[in-house]
Amino acid sequence: MDEFERVMCVEDDADIRTILDFSLGGMGGLTLCLCESGLQALERVEAFRPQLVLLDVMMPEMSGPETLIALRKLPFMQGVPIVFLTAKAMQDEVEALLECG
Repeated sequence: MDEFERVMCVEDDADIRTILDFSLGGMGGLTLCLCESGLQALERVEAFRPQLVLLDVMMPEMSGPETLIALRKLPFMQGVPIVFLTAKAMQDEVEALLECG
């Protein structure tokens, strides 16, 4: 896969979702599925079939790592790149996120 066309963005902050929508959808021309929670992402992922997932780390109810684990259990999500979005930059936190897969 040389290009991503369908990107799922999972972010609980409405302002950041707006920025993602404008920059990736409006300016970048990508087809987006914007989700405000990990639970919402799990409800929409099968119908949308993203080629890339951008995933916030800290969200209420279901964290980014918990969402990642749930997404990876779905056969059609095997091999789909999932990138964490976070303001956290401590090395031990980065290593813990990498261990999630």
